[in-house]
Amino acid sequence: MTKSTSTPAKAEDDKPRPKAKPRWKRWLIDAVVVLLIIFGVRWWQQRGLPEGEAPPLAGTSLTGRALGLSSERGTMVHFWATWCGVCKMMDGSVAEVSDDYRVVTVATQSGTPNAVREWMQEHELWEGDEPAFDTIADPRGELARAWNVSAFPTTFFVSPEGEIEHVEVGFTTEMGLRARMWMTD
Repeated sequence: MTKSTSTPAKAEDDKPRPKAKPRWKRWLIDAVVVLLIIFGVRWWQQRGLPEGEAPPLAGTSLTGRALGLSSERGTMVHFWATWCGVCKMMDGSVAEVSDDYRVVTVATQSGTPNAVREWMQEHELWEGDEPAFDTIADPRGELARAWNVSAFPTTFFVSPEGEIEHVEVGFTTEMGLRARMWMTD
């Protein structure tokens, strides 16, 4: 018997495989795509909102005081609604920030001043005779229209000179609110 000197056929699995891309490159591409989506959504949410000089803001608080923008300090102007779930998640943060910075909130299409006051009391946003934060009731949405607000919550950070420095639409953490106020004040 003679031995065969021919080489056995290569199996399909023995083909050289293309070299895989390093993982960090794939992660970088994924991160860039996620950032583009986030910034795209933020741009879409903020389109049409005022820039530069802030529109007029004047109203009466739920306790009867006149409220508006201040020329002494920066002001956080927070548009919210009693029917807005995301707004409810931010209530505690807004209350905490109002302890250290000037905050004026606008309860849009949430009923009369008495209805808003009752809602705030039911949701523990009223401390004794004072609300947790200064609020103007905007039952017909007139202030929201003047500021071109169509999504809630929307928060503006206005400098002492009356210029809008930053705008946030949607949920923002207490740290995010404080950082923007610090940069505005």
